[in-house]
Amino acid sequence: MSQNSFDENEEEPLDPAVEMVRRRMLRLQIVSALIMIVSLMAVFGAILYKVFNKPDAEEVVSSGAIVPSDAPRALTATLPRGFVIADISYGNGQALIYGTKENGEQTLYLYDLNTGRMAADVEIRFD
Repeated sequence: MSQNSFDENEEEPLDPAVEMVRRRMLRLQIVSALIMIVSLMAVFGAILYKVFNKPDAEEVVSSGAIVPSDAPRALTATLPRGFVIADISYGNGQALIYGTKENGEQTLYLYDLNTGRMAADVEIRFD
């Protein structure tokens, strides 16, 4: 007898308002699932792009200076005799060497590591 009442309850049609809410919820669930799938595909695509498009070792730039993969660069900055270095700073592929010459003049030398040559010789004078 309890089985007959269960079958009768299951076969009854839903109220039209409840059926409309059920359909809206089903559509919302489908749209949400599609958005999630597209988002995951975009993330995986970006990861695969990054993995397969790595730059070569020689193309990696560190502060403007290109470092070869087989050996470090060997550069020589030629300074005048008697030059006393007071300070050296480095940035953007250039080295700034500050010091004084033999005659006491304060001087800045700007050495470009990319080209391997002295880019500027700046004498400091006070009036």
